Amino acid sequence: MNPEIAFLHAFAQALAASALYSPTHPARRRAIDAAFERLRILQAEDAQPCFSFLGRDVIYNRMLLRDLRDWEWSAKCAAAGVQRIEVLRDVTADEMAAFIDDVMARLFAPPGAEVPPPRQTAIRFGAVGVQPAGGERPLMPYGSQSLVGDLLSSTIQFTLTEEADTVRWMHGEVARTGTVPLVEAEAVVRSLSVALHADGRLMIPLLRLKSFDQYTTTHSLNVSILVMALAESLGHVPRDVRTLGTAGLLHDLGKVRVPPDILTKPGALSPEERELLERHPADGARLILNSDRALTLQAAVAHEHHIWIDGGGYPRRRFSRDCHYASTVVHVCDVFDALRTDRPYRGAWSSSRALEYIERRSGKEFDPEVTEAFASMMRRHERDVVGVDERSALGTHDPSAVAPPAGAARQPQPA
Repeated sequence: MNPEIAFLHAFAQALAASALYSPTHPARRRAIDAAFERLRILQAEDAQPCFSFLGRDVIYNRMLLRDLRDWEWSAKCAAAGVQRIEVLRDVTADEMAAFIDDVMARLFAPPGAEVPPPRQTAIRFGAVGVQPAGGERPLMPYGSQSLVGDLLSSTIQFTLTEEADTVRWMHGEVARTGTVPLVEAEAVVRSLSVALHADGRLMIPLLRLKSFDQYTTTHSLNVSILVMALAESLGHVPRDVRTLGTAGLLHDLGKVRVPPDILTKPGALSPEERELLERHPADGARLILNSDRALTLQAAVAHEHHIWIDGGGYPRRRFSRDCHYASTVVHVCDVFDALRTDRPYRGAWSSSRALEYIERRSGKEFDPEVTEAFASMMRRHERDVVGVDERSALGTHDPSAVAPPAGAARQPQPA
């Protein structure tokens, strides 16, 4: 058994023993000592392990522990405000006992009861926040006045640096190995899901483009965020929201096979360049399926996200059939973000102009029900769309929502 999984099982046994026995009972002491020993073994390999509990999913550092999916203690801890556990240094046996006591106080506190703040030890825990500026970890002690709702206010102060770096690394790995790093993709989607609710309400943080050669990274993150926000508005359960978010993150994966000079070309593409560009949906679908044959939905989205509901777009189909529902959701988010982002061949459109464009093409290019839901969501949450810099702490209301449309050098070609 991996040391991180062994520690979590011992941690759960210590919690269970603490619930059953008195503080002085030998069985309770033995369970806590066993958890302490498992932590020491883990720290021999990882001096500062970090665990996050998101619903029934368990994340170790940035890795999803698939063997602990639907582990009951994950949901219990998350519901009690213990969404993250971080070990900062070597832990003493007394600190382990204090940590177990503090977690127990939250797990079994009566509704509405005031719980004292956790003791200052080598183990800290609390609610999961968004990556703050300055590189500090986004953990706020349970019971303090600095929980997620206080971290972010009307001026958002966080970055998506780590997520953007991870997506860039993923694209490099796909180009190098032809395999999608799925664990990292899932970790990014979970982080974006946290950012979507960073101040206790729905917020839509969209990454600003730094340079044209970083468009695919920025666009992939933004589409994933928009897709998850739309999926929530459509009433999907959290697991399906994240599944759609992963499809949005991977939809343009095939662009790793497109030469960069084509992706950043300021003028019109030649027929040969257009042909190369239009291969990316099929290339992306193949890359996804070659990595995991079970990712049929994500592969379908990668293949279909440029196909119109009337059969137009690309790639062309020999036989007429409807696109997957998930593809229609990703398609509208894909086009919206592409239009509102600066491209080499045109300036960014305002959000209102992009929405009007999408609504005009409802029933031809876009699914009418999805279009209506997306436009309604974006207008309802207009003040909740924030522009986020990758490395700056500055975040403000989306400037493209009020900026006048720039002149276009050629017609919009969302990609």
